[in-house]
Amino acid sequence: MAFSNASFGVVVVALVALIYVLVLPDVARAAPLSAPAPAPTSDGTAIDQGIAYILMLLALVLTYLIH
Repeated sequence: MAFSNASFGVVVVALVALIYVLVLPDVARAAPLSAPAPAPTSDGTAIDQGIAYILMLLALVLTYLIH
C-alpha cells in the first residue's frame, strides 16, 4: 500500500496532533520550572508600629518629667 504525498502529510499531522493531545495536559499539570518567590517575612508595618510605640513611650516619659 503506497501513500501519496497528501495522505502522508495527513498522517503526520494526525500523529503530531495525537502527541499534543497526550503530552500537553501532563505538561500543564507539571510543577512550574521555578518556585514562586517566598512571601516577605516583614512588610515594614511591624517595624513602623514598633517605632511608633517607642516614640509614644518617649513622649509619655517626657510629659511626666516636664510636669
